Order: sequence, then structure tokens, then C-alpha cells
Amino acid sequence: MSLDEARRDLRHETMSGLPLKQTYRPSDLADWDPAVQLAEPGEFPFTRGPHRDMYLGRRWTMRMFAGFGTPEDTNGRFKYLLEQGQTGLSTAFDMPTLMGYDPDHEMSLGEVGKEGVSVACLADMRRLFDGIPLDKVSTSMTINAPAIVLLAFYIAVAKEQGVPADQLRGTTQNDMLKEFIAQKEWVSPVKPSMRIIADMLEYCSRELPRWNTISISGYHIREAGATAVQELAFTLADGLGYVQLGLERGLNVDDFAPRLSFFFDVHNDLFEEVAKLRAARRIWARQLKERFGATNPRSWLLRTHCQTAGVSLTAQQPYNNIVRTALQALAAVLGGTQSLHTNSFDETFALPTEEAVTIALRTQQIIAEESGVANVVDPLAGSYFIESLTDQMEAAAMEIIHKIDEMGGIVAAVEAGYPQKEIAHSAFRYQQEVEAQQRAVVGINKYTTGEDAKIPTLKIHQEVEEAQVAHIEALKRDRDAARHSAAMDRVREACRGGANLFPVVIAAAEADATVGEICDVFREEFGVYRDPAYL
Repeated sequence: MSLDEARRDLRHETMSGLPLKQTYRPSDLADWDPAVQLAEPGEFPFTRGPHRDMYLGRRWTMRMFAGFGTPEDTNGRFKYLLEQGQTGLSTAFDMPTLMGYDPDHEMSLGEVGKEGVSVACLADMRRLFDGIPLDKVSTSMTINAPAIVLLAFYIAVAKEQGVPADQLRGTTQNDMLKEFIAQKEWVSPVKPSMRIIADMLEYCSRELPRWNTISISGYHIREAGATAVQELAFTLADGLGYVQLGLERGLNVDDFAPRLSFFFDVHNDLFEEVAKLRAARRIWARQLKERFGATNPRSWLLRTHCQTAGVSLTAQQPYNNIVRTALQALAAVLGGTQSLHTNSFDETFALPTEEAVTIALRTQQIIAEESGVANVVDPLAGSYFIESLTDQMEAAAMEIIHKIDEMGGIVAAVEAGYPQKEIAHSAFRYQQEVEAQQRAVVGINKYTTGEDAKIPTLKIHQEVEEAQVAHIEALKRDRDAARHSAAMDRVREACRGGANLFPVVIAAAEADATVGEICDVFREEFGVYRDPAYL
């Protein structure tokens, strides 16, 4: 980027670089047809929201991302949040679990329980949900490469509670395309990873009809440095790729598309974020209906969880983060989200304290109960500015989606490094703008002070890792070795053949196989992915 570009006046464009006018007038919507672009709430193309009465009928689900230390530690936080009015559980796993390693593996040293909860076996999942009836809660699990294993644990715990699988409500993130694009937590290469996801789509469409098998995640794409337009385009392209995957497996689009959900980041540009969510619903509805021929209106619905932007939080002047989070949460609600997580102000330092997470939850509750914005469906509809910006977002995103289609689809684009390169360039450009003081970040390059506030932080002690290592070593020593060995052999056979992996992974989970052991079979049979590091 040239110095002249760095010095351009960013007040005349959105964070994504879409041009802005000083004033919007009726002429900006001269060729705009509300019957085509808007319709009624709950009607195709769902620009105004997926449900007719939106929050008047049911408030968005309030989820606080929770997970740290041992399963007992997180179980206590879950129960606290439910007591405080949270309406859904959202589980954060530690890095070893995310990467498919057990606590006793050398790669796990120093990371057990540090950035999420350590769950390596069925007994851990049992401890995590002790005293929490799984037929009464909706549970989201932010897990990708080992998603098939963690969901198998969850199904097994539900079975022990007497809850049939078809009664379980929740979501596994299970979005490996965005892992290769942005978050970089994987086990096996792209195509074997897609095979595992196809197995899960097939199994869950039949056995877990209320479960969202994939939460197609733009959040991590945005956190890696993508613009709002890129997040919108790459996320929807990922979703279209998963629909194509299901069709190639022989599934009817209307049998699985209604259980796909989305997960978007909500950043600081309030109106751009509102327009992004409205454009996302419209694009998805049209693509499912026109490209894939879906006839069930539920297949056309884009239902989404949103999370405020972790990347926007600053260690300097950390209490400013409460304000940022409130504005971002407001944008998510105005944009029509179905579920929302608000970040805690201390998350740039550590996992959130109980006080910080309560403030974050209260932020949602104040918006819901005191602001009045939930009392009208799509209150910004018809605004010259909002409708023009929604159209701009849709056009810009579709340009990228068409380019991906020309490359042969999202899997081919990921293997060629296209999204990775585009995101890297955007992240670099944004940082240049901040360093050139062209883009203001309060407390960083504007309104700075010489001293930052000291805040309490949550510390995870070494005893957590020692306890989890001892626990998993005892499990491996004391379990039924013959039953475990036979179950692992069946997992390996299914990898080599064409059988669906999910039933044998559930059986292995019930035989006390661990996350690391099952993922090791995947690594041995499918290979290990190495990042080409596209720039």
C-alpha cells in the first residue's frame, strides 16, 4: 500500500473500504424494490430476519463462551452462568483438545486447561456436564478437527442420562474449511477432513435432527484480519461448499440444509455489521433456492450466532472494551442474530474472571430489557443508508463468491491459498492504517495515557495439568483393554473403507478411547496437514 493510500480519509468508507456518501436520499433507492429486496420478516429472502416476530416471539439465545481448567472448574462456571440468566451453554476447549492430543502427550505440555477446558475422554465429558440435564439445555461446542470425537462423547453422556440423541439441541462448529483458511487447528489434510464432515452430516441428519452439525464460522476469518466483506463472502462460500459436500454424499439438500448454522464476528463499524448480517441472509436464501433447488423454506434460512470482536479488544485502557462490546452487541441485535456471545473486557489478558463475564452477560440483558431495540422487528429497515449499504455488501460479497466458483469451488480455492492470501493482505493493510494513525483506536494511537488500569485476571495453575495427566494415565491403565483395542480396530477399518465413521467413533468413545488416540488413527490413515503458509 502506498503512502497516499495510507493517508486517505477513512471517514468516507466503511471498515471494508466500501465508499460512503455524506448524506443518503430517496434517489439512492430509486431502483430498489422492497418486495424483492426486503419482503416481510420471516419471508424469502429473509433480509429482515428469519422469523416473523423475531425477538417479540423469542429473544436471542444468550451464550457466554466458557471453558477453563478441569471439567469440574468449567462445570461450576456453566452452573453459575445458568443461574445468572444465560440461556445456552458455549464450550471452549483447551489447545490440546482442539489439536487432537491427550493431556499426557508431549505436545500438550504447558497448555492443558489454559485457554479452555481439558476434555480427552468420555469420563471428562461426564464430569463437564455433571448435574446439567442435556435435554434441558442447548450446548455449543467450539471444536473442529476432533469434532466427531467430542460429539460422540456428548451423545454417550446423554445416553447415560437417559436422553435420546434425537432430543439433543446444540451445535458443533465442525468447520474445517475456516481452519485451513484462518484458525489453523487441524489434524488431517483438506479432503479427508471433508470426508469426516460428510460422515457427520449423513449421520446427524438421520439420528440428531435437532443438532446443528456445522456452524459455518466467519468469526475466525474476521479475527485473522479479513474485512467484513471478505468475512461475508468466504463464510458463505464455505457454507455453499458444505452443501455441495452433502449433495455429493447423496443427501437431499432439504434433509440437511435446515441444520446448518452460521457464526459471524461483529466488529466496530456498527452499520456495516448490521448490513452484513442482513445481506448474509439474503444471499444464502437465494443461493439455496436458485443454485441448489432447495424447496423447504427452512433450507433457505440463515440462522446465526454472533460474537463480539475479540480482535478489537485492547490491553491498553481495558475498560474501554466494555463500551466496544456493547456497541458490537447492539449491532448484532439490530442485524437480527439468533444467538449472541459478548466478550469480557479482560480477555486480552487471560480467560475471563467471574466478574468480567457477568458484566458481559449483563450487557446483553440491558440491550434486551432496557434499550427498546428488541421491541420492533428490523427497526432500521427502509433506511436509505442501511438498504444501500446492504446492497453494497451483497454485491461485493457476490463478486468474491463468483471468483471462487470460477476457481472450481471453495475447496479448490483453499488448496490454492486464495482466501488465505486475501486475508493476509487485508490484515497488513489494516495494521498499516493504525500505525499511520489514519485509523483511530482509542487508547492505542489516540487519547492515550501513560498508565494503564490494573485489573484482576484468572490464573490456571500447574496443578490442573498434573491432575488431568494423572487422570488420563489412570484411565488408560484401568480400562478394558480388549474392548478398547477392538473398538480402535473398527475405527481404523472404517478410515480405510467407505463405512461411516460416526458409529464406530461413538463405540470407541464408549470403550474409553481418548481424543488423542482416535485422532492418531486419523493422522496415521489420512496423513497430517502442513500449512503451506500462503502470503
